[in-house]
Amino acid sequence: MSERTTSSSWAMGIVKALEMDGLDCRALFKRLGLDFEALDDPDARFPQDSMTRLWQLAVEISGNPAIGLNMGKVVRPASFHVVGYALMSSRTLVEGFQRLVRYQRIIAESADLSFRHLEEGYGLILTVHGDHLPPTRQSAEASLACALALCNWLTGRPLRPVKVLFQGAEPDDVAPYQQAFGAPLVFDAPCDALIFQQDDMEAPLPTANEAMALLHDRFAGEYLARFSGSRVTHQARQVLCRLLPQGEPKRDVVAQTLHLSQRTLQRRLQEEGTSFQSLLDDTRRELAEQYLAQPSMTLLEIAYLLGFADPSNFFRAFRRWFGTTPGDYRTRGVAKPVSDARTPEYTARTP
Repeated sequence: MSERTTSSSWAMGIVKALEMDGLDCRALFKRLGLDFEALDDPDARFPQDSMTRLWQLAVEISGNPAIGLNMGKVVRPASFHVVGYALMSSRTLVEGFQRLVRYQRIIAESADLSFRHLEEGYGLILTVHGDHLPPTRQSAEASLACALALCNWLTGRPLRPVKVLFQGAEPDDVAPYQQAFGAPLVFDAPCDALIFQQDDMEAPLPTANEAMALLHDRFAGEYLARFSGSRVTHQARQVLCRLLPQGEPKRDVVAQTLHLSQRTLQRRLQEEGTSFQSLLDDTRRELAEQYLAQPSMTLLEIAYLLGFADPSNFFRAFRRWFGTTPGDYRTRGVAKPVSDARTPEYTARTP
Protein backbone atom coordinates (compact mmCIF):
# COMPACT_ATOMS: atom_id res chain seq x y z
CA MET A 1 0.00 0.00 0.00
CA SER A 2 1.31 3.49 -0.84
CA GLU A 3 1.97 5.55 2.25
CA ARG A 4 1.14 9.24 2.42
CA THR A 5 4.30 11.23 2.99
CA THR A 6 5.48 14.65 4.17
CA SER A 7 8.36 16.65 2.67
CA SER A 8 11.52 17.18 4.70
CA SER A 9 10.91 20.94 4.37
CA TRP A 10 7.59 20.68 6.20
CA ALA A 11 9.00 18.20 8.71
CA MET A 12 11.78 20.71 9.47
CA GLY A 13 9.12 23.34 10.13
CA ILE A 14 7.46 20.97 12.61
CA VAL A 15 10.82 20.38 14.31
CA LYS A 16 11.42 24.13 14.70
CA ALA A 17 7.92 24.56 16.11
CA LEU A 18 8.47 21.82 18.69
CA GLU A 19 11.88 23.17 19.64
CA MET A 20 10.19 26.46 20.56
CA ASP A 21 8.65 24.55 23.48
CA GLY A 22 12.07 23.21 24.47
CA LEU A 23 11.63 19.70 23.05
CA ASP A 24 14.67 17.62 22.02
CA CYS A 25 13.57 16.66 18.50
CA ARG A 26 16.67 14.59 17.77
CA ALA A 27 15.69 12.39 20.72
CA LEU A 28 12.04 12.31 19.56
CA PHE A 29 13.09 11.23 16.05
CA LYS A 30 15.26 8.47 17.50
CA ARG A 31 12.39 7.29 19.69
CA LEU A 32 10.13 7.13 16.63
CA GLY A 33 12.75 5.40 14.47
CA LEU A 34 13.16 8.41 12.15
CA ASP A 35 16.34 9.66 10.49
CA PHE A 36 16.98 13.14 11.90
CA GLU A 37 19.77 13.79 9.37
CA ALA A 38 17.30 13.32 6.50
CA LEU A 39 15.80 16.71 7.41
CA ASP A 40 18.72 18.30 5.53
CA ASP A 41 17.90 16.39 2.32
CA PRO A 42 15.41 18.50 0.28
CA ASP A 43 14.16 15.39 -1.54
CA ALA A 44 13.65 13.26 1.59
CA ARG A 45 10.13 12.42 2.69
CA PHE A 46 8.72 11.10 5.95
CA PRO A 47 5.69 8.82 6.43
CA GLN A 48 2.57 10.75 7.39
CA ASP A 49 1.87 8.41 10.31
CA SER A 50 5.32 9.21 11.71
CA MET A 51 4.48 12.91 11.69
CA THR A 52 1.19 12.09 13.45
CA ARG A 53 3.11 10.20 16.15
CA LEU A 54 5.54 13.11 16.43
CA TRP A 55 2.70 15.56 17.12
CA GLN A 56 1.13 13.16 19.65
CA LEU A 57 4.44 12.67 21.46
CA ALA A 58 5.13 16.42 21.47
CA VAL A 59 1.75 17.20 23.07
CA GLU A 60 2.27 14.43 25.64
CA ILE A 61 5.74 15.67 26.66
CA SER A 62 5.10 19.42 26.46
CA GLY A 63 1.60 19.39 27.89
CA ASN A 64 0.75 22.06 25.29
CA PRO A 65 -2.19 21.06 23.06
CA ALA A 66 -1.79 24.34 21.10
CA ILE A 67 1.82 23.54 20.17
CA GLY A 68 0.89 23.35 16.47
CA LEU A 69 0.37 27.12 16.44
CA ASN A 70 4.14 27.54 16.90
CA MET A 71 4.50 26.71 13.20
CA GLY A 72 3.19 30.17 12.36
CA LYS A 73 6.19 31.71 14.14
CA VAL A 74 8.84 29.80 12.21
CA VAL A 75 7.38 29.67 8.70
CA ARG A 76 9.27 30.99 5.69
CA PRO A 77 8.78 30.24 1.98
CA ALA A 78 11.44 27.51 2.30
CA SER A 79 9.08 25.61 4.63
CA PHE A 80 6.87 25.01 1.58
CA HIS A 81 9.63 23.46 -0.60
CA VAL A 82 9.70 24.90 -4.14
CA VAL A 83 6.01 25.77 -3.73
CA GLY A 84 6.93 28.56 -1.30
CA TYR A 85 9.05 30.31 -3.91
CA ALA A 86 6.29 29.93 -6.49
CA LEU A 87 3.94 31.66 -4.04
CA MET A 88 6.45 34.41 -3.36
CA SER A 89 6.76 35.30 -7.05
CA SER A 90 2.98 35.33 -7.64
CA ARG A 91 1.23 38.60 -8.52
CA THR A 92 -1.35 38.37 -5.72
CA LEU A 93 -2.25 36.08 -2.84
CA VAL A 94 -5.14 34.80 -4.97
CA GLU A 95 -2.66 33.62 -7.60
CA GLY A 96 -0.33 32.35 -4.88
CA PHE A 97 -2.99 30.27 -3.18
CA GLN A 98 -4.08 28.84 -6.53
CA ARG A 99 -0.49 27.65 -6.93
CA LEU A 100 -0.52 26.28 -3.38
CA VAL A 101 -3.62 24.21 -4.17
CA ARG A 102 -2.05 22.97 -7.43
CA TYR A 103 1.24 21.88 -5.87
CA GLN A 104 0.21 21.13 -2.30
CA ARG A 105 1.02 17.41 -2.52
CA ILE A 106 4.70 18.32 -2.84
CA ILE A 107 4.58 19.72 0.70
CA ALA A 108 2.50 16.95 2.28
CA GLU A 109 0.11 14.34 0.93
CA SER A 110 -1.97 14.36 4.09
CA ALA A 111 -3.97 17.47 3.20
CA ASP A 112 -6.46 18.50 0.54
CA LEU A 113 -6.71 22.22 -0.11
CA SER A 114 -9.30 24.27 -1.93
CA PHE A 115 -9.41 28.01 -2.50
CA ARG A 116 -12.81 29.58 -3.16
CA HIS A 117 -14.32 32.98 -3.74
CA LEU A 118 -17.10 33.28 -1.18
CA GLU A 119 -19.66 36.00 -0.49
CA GLU A 120 -17.62 37.20 2.52
CA GLY A 121 -14.24 37.06 0.77
CA TYR A 122 -11.86 34.23 -0.11
CA GLY A 123 -11.67 30.93 1.74
CA LEU A 124 -8.63 28.65 2.03
CA ILE A 125 -10.23 25.39 3.08
CA LEU A 126 -8.17 22.52 4.49
CA THR A 127 -8.97 18.85 4.98
CA VAL A 128 -6.28 16.81 6.73
CA HIS A 129 -6.29 13.03 6.24
CA GLY A 130 -4.51 10.44 8.26
CA ASP A 131 -2.93 7.36 6.75
CA HIS A 132 -3.34 4.39 9.09
CA LEU A 133 -3.66 6.77 12.06
CA PRO A 134 -6.27 9.54 12.32
CA PRO A 135 -4.76 13.03 11.95
CA THR A 136 -4.11 15.25 14.95
CA ARG A 137 -5.73 18.66 15.37
CA GLN A 138 -2.21 20.06 15.80
CA SER A 139 -1.44 19.19 12.17
CA ALA A 140 -4.41 21.20 10.85
CA GLU A 141 -3.82 24.08 13.25
CA ALA A 142 -0.16 24.25 12.23
CA SER A 143 -1.18 24.46 8.57
CA LEU A 144 -3.63 27.31 9.21
CA ALA A 145 -1.09 29.22 11.32
CA CYS A 146 1.51 28.75 8.57
CA ALA A 147 -0.84 29.94 5.83
CA LEU A 148 -1.61 33.15 7.73
CA ALA A 149 2.06 33.73 8.61
CA LEU A 150 3.02 33.24 4.98
CA CYS A 151 0.44 35.87 3.95
CA ASN A 152 1.95 38.30 6.45
CA TRP A 153 5.46 37.52 5.24
CA LEU A 154 4.57 37.96 1.55
CA THR A 155 2.57 41.17 1.98
CA GLY A 156 4.91 42.71 4.55
CA ARG A 157 1.98 43.54 6.83
CA PRO A 158 -0.24 41.68 9.30
CA LEU A 159 -3.47 40.44 7.76
CA ARG A 160 -6.56 39.94 9.89
CA PRO A 161 -8.76 37.12 8.58
CA VAL A 162 -12.52 37.62 8.49
CA LYS A 163 -12.69 34.46 10.63
CA VAL A 164 -10.92 31.17 11.26
CA LEU A 165 -12.70 27.80 11.34
CA PHE A 166 -11.54 24.74 13.28
CA GLN A 167 -12.97 21.23 13.13
CA GLY A 168 -11.74 20.59 16.66
CA ALA A 169 -13.74 21.31 19.78
CA GLU A 170 -13.16 24.60 21.59
CA PRO A 171 -10.08 24.16 23.82
CA ASP A 172 -10.03 25.05 27.50
CA ASP A 173 -7.63 27.90 26.74
CA VAL A 174 -8.43 29.88 23.58
CA ALA A 175 -5.87 32.61 24.27
CA PRO A 176 -3.12 31.05 22.08
CA TYR A 177 -5.59 30.90 19.18
CA GLN A 178 -6.68 34.49 19.66
CA GLN A 179 -3.05 35.58 19.73
CA ALA A 180 -2.08 33.53 16.67
CA PHE A 181 -4.96 34.60 14.42
CA GLY A 182 -6.32 37.89 15.81
CA ALA A 183 -9.69 37.09 14.28
CA PRO A 184 -13.11 35.65 15.18
CA LEU A 185 -12.73 31.91 15.92
CA VAL A 186 -15.21 29.14 15.10
CA PHE A 187 -14.76 25.73 16.72
CA ASP A 188 -16.62 22.49 15.95
CA ALA A 189 -16.82 23.71 12.33
CA PRO A 190 -17.33 21.26 9.44
CA CYS A 191 -13.87 22.14 8.07
CA ASP A 192 -10.62 23.90 8.93
CA ALA A 193 -10.40 27.18 7.01
CA LEU A 194 -9.15 30.74 6.85
CA ILE A 195 -11.57 33.31 5.43
CA PHE A 196 -9.85 36.46 4.09
CA GLN A 197 -11.08 39.84 2.89
CA GLN A 198 -11.21 40.11 -0.88
CA ASP A 199 -9.06 43.26 -1.03
CA ASP A 200 -6.27 41.61 0.95
CA MET A 201 -6.18 38.64 -1.41
CA GLU A 202 -6.26 40.70 -4.62
CA ALA A 203 -3.66 43.33 -3.63
CA PRO A 204 -0.36 43.20 -5.62
CA LEU A 205 2.48 41.43 -3.81
CA PRO A 206 5.80 43.29 -3.41
CA THR A 207 7.67 40.02 -4.15
CA ALA A 208 5.89 39.42 -7.50
CA ASN A 209 8.09 38.37 -10.40
CA GLU A 210 6.39 36.82 -13.42
CA ALA A 211 9.56 35.34 -14.90
CA MET A 212 10.48 33.70 -11.61
CA ALA A 213 6.91 32.47 -11.16
CA LEU A 214 7.08 30.64 -14.50
CA LEU A 215 10.45 29.16 -13.57
CA HIS A 216 9.18 27.93 -10.22
CA ASP A 217 6.06 26.55 -11.90
CA ARG A 218 8.34 24.48 -14.10
CA PHE A 219 10.40 23.22 -11.16
CA ALA A 220 7.27 22.40 -9.14
CA GLY A 221 5.66 20.65 -12.11
CA GLU A 222 8.75 18.55 -12.76
CA TYR A 223 9.00 17.57 -9.10
CA LEU A 224 5.33 16.66 -8.96
CA ALA A 225 5.67 14.58 -12.13
CA ARG A 226 8.64 12.66 -10.66
CA PHE A 227 6.88 12.29 -7.35
CA SER A 228 3.58 11.15 -8.91
CA GLY A 229 5.04 9.02 -11.68
CA SER A 230 4.86 5.79 -9.72
CA ARG A 231 1.30 6.39 -8.58
CA VAL A 232 -1.52 4.58 -10.36
CA THR A 233 -3.70 7.66 -9.78
CA HIS A 234 -1.30 9.79 -11.84
CA GLN A 235 -1.01 7.17 -14.59
CA ALA A 236 -4.77 6.63 -14.77
CA ARG A 237 -5.36 10.39 -14.93
CA GLN A 238 -3.03 10.64 -17.93
CA VAL A 239 -4.93 7.84 -19.67
CA LEU A 240 -8.26 9.53 -18.92
CA CYS A 241 -7.02 12.81 -20.41
CA ARG A 242 -6.11 10.98 -23.64
CA LEU A 243 -9.37 9.02 -23.86
CA LEU A 244 -11.94 11.64 -22.86
CA PRO A 245 -12.23 13.30 -26.31
CA GLN A 246 -13.36 9.89 -27.64
CA GLY A 247 -16.22 9.63 -25.14
CA GLU A 248 -16.56 8.63 -21.50
CA PRO A 249 -13.72 6.20 -20.72
CA LYS A 250 -14.65 2.83 -19.27
CA ARG A 251 -12.81 1.33 -16.34
CA ASP A 252 -11.92 -1.84 -18.23
CA VAL A 253 -10.30 0.18 -21.04
CA VAL A 254 -8.23 2.25 -18.61
CA ALA A 255 -7.19 -0.91 -16.73
CA GLN A 256 -6.20 -2.64 -19.96
CA THR A 257 -4.16 0.40 -21.05
CA LEU A 258 -2.27 0.26 -17.72
CA HIS A 259 -1.81 -3.54 -18.06
CA LEU A 260 -3.87 -4.12 -14.91
CA SER A 261 -7.01 -6.07 -14.18
CA GLN A 262 -10.09 -4.02 -13.30
CA ARG A 263 -9.97 -5.36 -9.75
CA THR A 264 -6.29 -4.44 -9.33
CA LEU A 265 -6.88 -0.97 -10.73
CA GLN A 266 -9.74 -0.34 -8.32
CA ARG A 267 -7.72 -1.70 -5.38
CA ARG A 268 -4.67 0.42 -6.20
CA LEU A 269 -6.79 3.56 -6.59
CA GLN A 270 -8.50 2.82 -3.27
CA GLU A 271 -5.09 2.44 -1.59
CA GLU A 272 -4.20 5.90 -2.93
CA GLY A 273 -7.38 7.40 -1.51
CA THR A 274 -9.68 7.56 -4.55
CA SER A 275 -11.84 5.50 -6.90
CA PHE A 276 -12.21 5.27 -10.66
CA GLN A 277 -15.42 7.30 -10.67
CA SER A 278 -13.98 9.98 -8.37
CA LEU A 279 -10.83 10.23 -10.48
CA LEU A 280 -12.90 10.56 -13.67
CA ASP A 281 -15.02 13.28 -12.08
CA ASP A 282 -11.98 15.16 -10.71
CA THR A 283 -10.17 14.97 -14.06
CA ARG A 284 -13.18 16.33 -15.93
CA ARG A 285 -13.58 19.16 -13.42
CA GLU A 286 -9.91 20.21 -13.70
CA LEU A 287 -9.99 20.04 -17.50
CA ALA A 288 -13.23 22.04 -17.59
CA GLU A 289 -11.50 24.89 -15.73
CA GLN A 290 -8.57 24.82 -18.15
CA TYR A 291 -10.78 24.73 -21.25
CA LEU A 292 -13.02 27.57 -20.04
CA ALA A 293 -9.93 29.75 -19.73
CA GLN A 294 -9.57 29.47 -23.52
CA PRO A 295 -11.99 32.09 -24.99
CA SER A 296 -11.90 30.49 -28.44
CA MET A 297 -13.40 27.19 -27.22
CA THR A 298 -17.18 26.91 -27.32
CA LEU A 299 -19.14 25.26 -24.52
CA LEU A 300 -20.25 22.55 -26.95
CA GLU A 301 -16.63 21.75 -27.85
CA ILE A 302 -15.69 21.60 -24.17
CA ALA A 303 -18.55 19.22 -23.42
CA TYR A 304 -17.41 16.77 -26.10
CA LEU A 305 -13.72 17.10 -25.14
CA LEU A 306 -14.74 16.06 -21.62
CA GLY A 307 -16.39 12.93 -22.97
CA PHE A 308 -20.02 13.98 -22.51
CA ALA A 309 -22.18 12.61 -25.31
CA ASP A 310 -24.99 14.99 -24.32
CA PRO A 311 -24.06 18.64 -23.51
CA SER A 312 -26.87 18.76 -20.92
CA ASN A 313 -24.95 16.18 -18.88
CA PHE A 314 -21.93 18.51 -18.93
CA PHE A 315 -24.03 21.43 -17.72
CA ARG A 316 -25.47 19.33 -14.87
CA ALA A 317 -22.01 18.12 -13.84
CA PHE A 318 -20.61 21.65 -14.00
CA ARG A 319 -23.34 23.02 -11.75
CA ARG A 320 -22.58 20.22 -9.27
CA TRP A 321 -18.85 21.09 -9.35
CA PHE A 322 -19.04 24.87 -9.15
CA GLY A 323 -22.60 25.83 -8.26
CA THR A 324 -23.13 27.80 -11.47
CA THR A 325 -23.29 27.39 -15.26
CA PRO A 326 -20.19 27.20 -17.48
CA GLY A 327 -21.20 30.46 -19.16
CA ASP A 328 -21.52 32.36 -15.88
CA TYR A 329 -18.26 30.86 -14.63
CA ARG A 330 -16.43 32.02 -17.75
CA THR A 331 -17.97 35.51 -17.48
CA ARG A 332 -16.78 35.91 -13.90
CA GLY A 333 -13.27 34.87 -14.82
CA VAL A 334 -11.17 31.86 -13.85
CA ALA A 335 -9.07 33.94 -11.45
CA LYS A 336 -12.12 34.31 -9.21
CA PRO A 337 -13.56 30.88 -8.45
CA VAL A 338 -17.28 31.15 -7.97
CA SER A 339 -19.04 31.13 -4.64
CA ASP A 340 -19.62 27.66 -3.26
CA ALA A 341 -23.33 27.62 -2.51
CA ARG A 342 -22.81 24.66 -0.18
CA THR A 343 -20.51 26.61 2.17
CA PRO A 344 -22.66 27.43 5.21
CA GLU A 345 -22.53 30.48 7.42
CA TYR A 346 -20.96 30.17 10.84
CA THR A 347 -21.28 32.07 14.07
CA ALA A 348 -17.83 33.25 15.09
CA ARG A 349 -16.27 33.77 18.48
CA THR A 350 -14.62 37.20 18.54
CA PRO A 351 -11.38 37.51 20.50
